[in-house]
Amino acid sequence: MALSLGDKSPAAVVTKHDILALMKKENVELVDAVFTDPAGLWQHCTFMANQLDDEAFDVGLPFDGSSIKLFKVINESDMLMKPDPSTAWIDPFAARKTLHIACNIHEPEAGGKGYARCPRSTALRAIEYMRSTGIADTAFFGPEAEFFIFDHVAFNFSNNKASYELDTNEGWWNSDKPGNNLGNRMEAKGWYFPVPPIDTSNDIRSEMLLTMEKCGVPVEKHHHEVAVGQSELGFRALNMVAAADHLQTYKYVIKNVAKKHNKTVTFMPKPIWGDNGTGMHVHQSLWKDGKPLFWDSNGKYVNLSEMALHYIGGILHHAPAICAFTNSTTNSYKRLVPGFEAPVNLAYSKGNRSAAIRIPMYHPTVPKYKRMEFRCPDALSNPYLAFAVCLMAGLDGIKNKISPGQPIDVDIYELSDEEKSAIKKTPGSLSQALDALEKDHAFLTAGGVFTEDFIEAYIKQKRAEVLRVETAPHPLEFIMYYHG
Repeated sequence: MALSLGDKSPAAVVTKHDILALMKKENVELVDAVFTDPAGLWQHCTFMANQLDDEAFDVGLPFDGSSIKLFKVINESDMLMKPDPSTAWIDPFAARKTLHIACNIHEPEAGGKGYARCPRSTALRAIEYMRSTGIADTAFFGPEAEFFIFDHVAFNFSNNKASYELDTNEGWWNSDKPGNNLGNRMEAKGWYFPVPPIDTSNDIRSEMLLTMEKCGVPVEKHHHEVAVGQSELGFRALNMVAAADHLQTYKYVIKNVAKKHNKTVTFMPKPIWGDNGTGMHVHQSLWKDGKPLFWDSNGKYVNLSEMALHYIGGILHHAPAICAFTNSTTNSYKRLVPGFEAPVNLAYSKGNRSAAIRIPMYHPTVPKYKRMEFRCPDALSNPYLAFAVCLMAGLDGIKNKISPGQPIDVDIYELSDEEKSAIKKTPGSLSQALDALEKDHAFLTAGGVFTEDFIEAYIKQKRAEVLRVETAPHPLEFIMYYHG
């Protein structure tokens, strides 16, 4: 359940005293302190409730950082988790009354500064940098994270064996399954979005949505997506760091509700061959003094301001490097494949889903709804890093007045090969994205938001993942080459 703090307005500030008082009121027994590691996973340590006191909020809760990838070596392992009062909620899945609270990571001797490799601290630095430029005071982000619900998953990899198997009762491959088979299945790419009984996950999604609301997520809707077993839940756009916080809650709730129903969830972009992949379209806009900066009543293209066009220009210009964070796995590039309706074309357009950037046209003349939607990312990315990278690229576009070029308001896949070849594409692999990041990351180190040290370590870690996949024999290789 979300903690009732009375004033829910954006200006309302939740303090440590609010949380301590509410813990007493709710008879909280335990505190689950969580933080996001560079890979995007929530890590946690559970403390007795009496350990969360004034000192814990002001100084932090201790933990060993040496076992967290990309954090610390064993001889410099002492770190602190500093709880953020605005992120607290009662965990609906815990057997005992437990307060869940997100933390920033600090080094004991850093004088209160957020750790350079802490993703949430990085996102906070990006917001501070944005404000220091005078360009804007608020960045609104609205992620749309898709996912798959399966009834069964099994996988194995060893020296002499590799396999994976996924199953869902929705699968068209189960249409001739012996026994009491009731039908109600669509073909591949046909699941957007019939009513039950065809939609078998409707009630589970409803439970996910309502549970998120109890955890303080400002939810809006849910629906089945195009692929078999694929779903999406939606929540309202928020300031960038809060959007990342809620996306982590989103993933936590979805996985735990699925487990409760003996199902499993993945945010892998391409777990099923021959069907649509899963992405995370990210809506973005900048505001200042309560006014939307992407709106211009005299804007030459769909009322977009010059600032909005330059922001888009920054995203498109730096997109290959951005993908190293927003599409951060080898599996990401099994979705970003030209010719399969994936948003691989580095162009912008109104309402056109074949472009990497779409300008939503649901409310074309309402200033507060004027935004851009970056369609390349997927939900395996670390939201704090992915959002911060997008913001930094957009700000760089504004500062340097980077033109996005002309919009492309046609179906890109209907263009001739010659016309299509003139449009730049996203990287074809994680390795290519890392190459781009290696060459193009000065926009990230502006204002000390990202450090050279972290970018170098991140690239090294991701190249190790690439090498692990590239050097592993694949079952398809046996099918294609074994008898040669």
